[in-house]
Amino acid sequence: MLLSDWFHTTLLLGVPMTQWVLAAGAALAAYFVMRTALRFARGRIRRSAEADPAARGLGQVRPTLAQMLDATNGLLLTVASLLVGLSLLDLPARWSDRVAQLWYVTVALQLALWGARLIDVLMQRQLMRHAAPGSSPQATVSSTLIGWGLNTALWAVVALAVLSNLGFNITAFVASLGIGGIAIALAAQNILGDLFASIAIALDKPFEVGDAINNGSVNGTVEHVGMKTTRLRSPSGEQIVVSNTELLKGSLRNFKRMSTRRIEFTVGVSYATTPEQAAEIPAVIRRVVEAQPELVFDRAHFAKLGESSLDYVVVYVMQTANYGQYMDNQQAINIGLMREFAAMGVEFAFPTRNVVLSGPSPLPPEAAAQAPGAAAAASQPGAA
Repeated sequence: MLLSDWFHTTLLLGVPMTQWVLAAGAALAAYFVMRTALRFARGRIRRSAEADPAARGLGQVRPTLAQMLDATNGLLLTVASLLVGLSLLDLPARWSDRVAQLWYVTVALQLALWGARLIDVLMQRQLMRHAAPGSSPQATVSSTLIGWGLNTALWAVVALAVLSNLGFNITAFVASLGIGGIAIALAAQNILGDLFASIAIALDKPFEVGDAINNGSVNGTVEHVGMKTTRLRSPSGEQIVVSNTELLKGSLRNFKRMSTRRIEFTVGVSYATTPEQAAEIPAVIRRVVEAQPELVFDRAHFAKLGESSLDYVVVYVMQTANYGQYMDNQQAINIGLMREFAAMGVEFAFPTRNVVLSGPSPLPPEAAAQAPGAAAAASQPGAA
């Protein structure tokens, strides 16, 4: 038997081998055509985007489209090429339905991959738009949650569509998911509490990644906000992991959002200070504070008579929230006050206490006669 006769007479799944050979050739041709077209389209779009990087409106679609095409899956492209070849065969009805279902699954998965890449590109572009000039963009709480929610919704829709195409009853499936969700919610109340706390962080934005915060029990810089926990970097260097619910239970201080810093401190001078010197001290303090260019003097008053000092309360406002700058300014103020007080002859107070000791006073004769010792001496034999 000749080879050509064998190809015409031999059947596979009821289809002659000649058709299988043609289908294989068509699949190979489809694969190379799709690969070439994809490469050409990406190159053309990239060159067009690089030629006009400042394009607005529709011009911004080109780089986005190029990044979406980069998400094309090679395996799905191969499956699509095979399906092109199989579509040329005169298959039985059952196998034709399977090929149609595979077409649907392949296209749906590829569309999902393109959609997921589109979401990532748009979120990254949003971060770039709000990032400070010259700094690298950092993922915010809201962007992380929005991206996660959009990706979850996208893949959920694709999964339900694929299951529906494969013949599953998704109505009953969704209903069963609802019942199962209630059971899971009851069993995982703490996890869900942290999840809703993360949503509250995303919507209310009490802090973002990079903010320095303190809630009374933990203190550090926010490095990552997750679905359940938030990771902080403490000033001493270690990483602190705290649940979102615990982080939002009480009041929370966000130091990064400080625009100014109000400082209040107390100065104590000795009681040897004269009234004239005491009246002059607030003006001296004001002069020392205003000598620092970043500071705005508020007030300085002789507030109270302390146990061992005359106490002055001083308040000033620093025009920056930088803590290191605050310490430099406070150091300069302290040194300036030392010099000014030394020139005035005023001494800083330190804890002192005067103790007055006095001897026992002599008792009058009547009291001495009634004293317990005198009565005891009188009761002894031979007493005068």
